[in-house]
Amino acid sequence: MRLNIWFWFMEFVLFTFLLLWVCQVLFLQNFYDRMKTKDIMRLSDQLIELYQQGGYEKEFKEIAMKNELCIDIRDRFNRSVTYYHGIAGSCFIHGYNNQATAIIQKVRESSDGVAYWKDTHPVTNADLLIYVRVIGSPSMPEGYLLINTPLKPVSATVSIIRRQLIIITILLVLIAALLSMIVSDRLAKPIVRVTKEAEQLAHGRYDIQFDGSGYDEAERLAETLTYASHEINRVDAMQRDLIANASHDLRTPLTMLKAYAEMIRDLSGDNPVKRAEHLQVIIEETDRLTALVNDILDLSKYENGKMKLERSEFDMEDRLTEIVERYRGLSDVSGYTFSLETDGEAVVSCDAGKIEQVICNLINNAMNYSGEEKQIFVRLQHTPEGIRISVRDTGAGMDQETLSRIFDKYYRSENYKREVRGTGLGLSIVKAILRMHDYAFGVDSTVGVGSTFWFVIHPEEAEKS
Repeated sequence: MRLNIWFWFMEFVLFTFLLLWVCQVLFLQNFYDRMKTKDIMRLSDQLIELYQQGGYEKEFKEIAMKNELCIDIRDRFNRSVTYYHGIAGSCFIHGYNNQATAIIQKVRESSDGVAYWKDTHPVTNADLLIYVRVIGSPSMPEGYLLINTPLKPVSATVSIIRRQLIIITILLVLIAALLSMIVSDRLAKPIVRVTKEAEQLAHGRYDIQFDGSGYDEAERLAETLTYASHEINRVDAMQRDLIANASHDLRTPLTMLKAYAEMIRDLSGDNPVKRAEHLQVIIEETDRLTALVNDILDLSKYENGKMKLERSEFDMEDRLTEIVERYRGLSDVSGYTFSLETDGEAVVSCDAGKIEQVICNLINNAMNYSGEEKQIFVRLQHTPEGIRISVRDTGAGMDQETLSRIFDKYYRSENYKREVRGTGLGLSIVKAILRMHDYAFGVDSTVGVGSTFWFVIHPEEAEKS
């Protein structure tokens, strides 16, 4: 990178000097001649305007002396000289062999009434610019303006400039080479440093702190990579937790499946009562495995965008009542108490199956963390923002760090107990479904009091009857 920056910097410098040499040495004479011609054209417009206004002698003389011009104005028959101002020893018009007639003949042959060319004085060998122009229209001329001006050779000037350019070029190329090395090193050093640190990231060191000090772009790149490395480290830790948790959750039912299958084979095969009990355990453990696999597959589909919403209109109060009643049926066995509070009918339009999955996941999460009181409170409330559904537990609550990560996949609170079933994917599925619906959601928690998970169905999708 340093070499590339230095190479392009030096290439730019050398191209600049090449352009300077070409313009100042090779084409300086041509440039001077073109500029002189344009000046004469501009002055001819000014002279004709003054001539047509009258009383022009003083202005003509000032223009002629200031610009080293020989000015001659002839009538339309080329017989009388209306005005003349010459340059001593350099007048091509009135000097050697009087060339005025031949000059006027050239402009008469032109279609636009203008003629100019470069010539050499036969006596002084000086380069001259001859310019002639019709006063009036080419078809009906009122007269002729003849101008003669010397073209000064610039060869001596070019020689001086060439010597100066040689010295300047050598000095500036050396300075540019040194400066480009310093600049390239300064520009490349942060990138090289970040690249080496990124190589460590690629080899699994996720706790690295990138250093891009040097300029703003490199610092922003370093900040982005540092953030990315921390996120990768966090996801890697959560994946390790998932493997540990899933391994534990899988090992137990698999062990029980094998054990009870062997018991049926060896002990209870001929005992209908015992066989039925053992088969029921196998069915329950199979259901646990199925739930675990389904959670993983569902989350993958949600994150890959393969799940589609199937919206329908229904009464959320009735649906919520049905869900809570199902859980109340487990109260005698599980010991949990479920309370439902609503403030009226709530007709909504959303994916009923997926919203029911959200509510069930929130209730299951509340059961896992409800503490010794085992009380779950479900509430439906009409608010200006829409239909707000919340699930509150009476557990230990969460601190701010846990709150910020509770919806991350694979994450489990430190208050999680091994005997509580779950994969750590339930709340991640909740987040994915609610984001598909574009619903607001969140959690409010106080340590020692409990947590309330909630989401809001948009007002345009919810109507109170």
